[in-house]
Amino acid sequence: MNQPPRLLTLHPQDNVAIALGDIAPGETQGAPRLLQPVGQGHKVATAPIRAGENVLRYGQIIGQARADIAVGEHVHVHNLGMGEHSRDYAHASENAPLAPSSEDRSFMGYHRADGRVGTRNYIGILTSVNCSGSVARFIAEAAETSGLLDGHDNIDGIVPITHGTGCGMSGENEGYATLFRTLSGYAQHPNFGGILLIGLGCEVMQISDLVGGRPIRADGTLRYMTIQHEGGTRRTIEKGLEELRGIATLANKARRAPAPVSHLTVGMQCGGSDGYSGITANPALGMASDLLVRHGGTTILSETSEIYGAEHLLTRRAASVEVGEKLIDRIRWWEDYTARNHGEMDNNPSPGNKRGGLTTILEKSLGAVAKSGSAPLTEVYLFGEKIDKRGFVFMDSPGFDPCSVTGQIASGANLIVFTTGRGSVSGYMPTPCIKIATNSDMYRRMSEDMDINCGDIVSDGVGLDEKGREIFEMLIRTASGERTRSETLGFGGVEFVPWQIGAVM
Repeated sequence: MNQPPRLLTLHPQDNVAIALGDIAPGETQGAPRLLQPVGQGHKVATAPIRAGENVLRYGQIIGQARADIAVGEHVHVHNLGMGEHSRDYAHASENAPLAPSSEDRSFMGYHRADGRVGTRNYIGILTSVNCSGSVARFIAEAAETSGLLDGHDNIDGIVPITHGTGCGMSGENEGYATLFRTLSGYAQHPNFGGILLIGLGCEVMQISDLVGGRPIRADGTLRYMTIQHEGGTRRTIEKGLEELRGIATLANKARRAPAPVSHLTVGMQCGGSDGYSGITANPALGMASDLLVRHGGTTILSETSEIYGAEHLLTRRAASVEVGEKLIDRIRWWEDYTARNHGEMDNNPSPGNKRGGLTTILEKSLGAVAKSGSAPLTEVYLFGEKIDKRGFVFMDSPGFDPCSVTGQIASGANLIVFTTGRGSVSGYMPTPCIKIATNSDMYRRMSEDMDINCGDIVSDGVGLDEKGREIFEMLIRTASGERTRSETLGFGGVEFVPWQIGAVM
């Protein structure tokens, strides 16, 4: 396809093109002649669009024109809005499985007693309620200053997992069940070599319910206590340090050993997205996702509110009609959830997304879904629900990145890959996070935070398949112990954000 310089048309049916750099008004780009200044990642009309007509990008509807739009005019929030349109879900109509890879690839991981494999070997101090959060941090600080891990070279560190809920909530509703799954998932996570679980004692999320008289960890490296039972802060810290010494002795016995890449479970996220996200980083990650699935691994797409308007592309790839319907059930739940909380599904994109060129949630979702590649959709899970099937799957979550990643890790993700166009910075202990830049300008500006640049897909003509392979190889290196930029910077201490559903009482 012949493209005018610095403008990219993504599909033959599109009536907009994407600016591949800042373009001045009147500047001729072959065709069309621009009528206004257009920023990188923003849209330009390539055909006349009448008020009420559909605007197409990726060959898909991203909204309707609010006014007549001339050729060469900037298309954005001033003249493009959401409108009603039907979608044909065509459940399970395009679900051909990917051919298995002929490669035999492995990584160096920590083999756990339950058969899963970790990519890190942390000790976690997990809290049942906000009221035990400070004490958990006191214990972690005391462990560090006392040199508790001295000589324990196989342990990556001690991570306090604190949050703002666990009480002031119903003990029976959807919110309780969601938090229960989240805490249980972290307690069993393969990137933890051991867990110290701490409660206050009187909270709704009772330690006794979480433990339930059953072995949460097959390796026996979970200890628990409540502050009220131990006799207050000082005694809990002393008891906590004693328990950590025992846990550390066991956790330090773990050694990295070869494991097939089929044991990798990768949570895929995008945040601070821009007009390049759906052109560069997201489809490149989709290529890497397909590679991992072909090796027998698992990738998780989430952020239900940010696939809205693109869910029909996933239902077509559902492994069965039932799986497709499960995804639509979650969409319907979200429509009701936002309505009863006086919100709307078009609350996205954010102001930063819009500055980067995105206009409607439909446009953002179509770019976000590109992370999923082309593999069949094997299963749909609730937030924090344990992933028990391999391949490409979906986990329900909000679009708020720290919350969505928290759910993916609770479900079993031992790696996170996060694409960003505006420059999101974060990390998610105990799971390493690989940051991928969508454009070269941001990558140069924030290179200390970014692991991979996908802007060269546009600037240097690097192929999506080549970039997907680069991401795949970094997945293996990171799983084997190579530290990511967010790990080096020390991120991960405040990004545990359980999804709070329901009234705070």
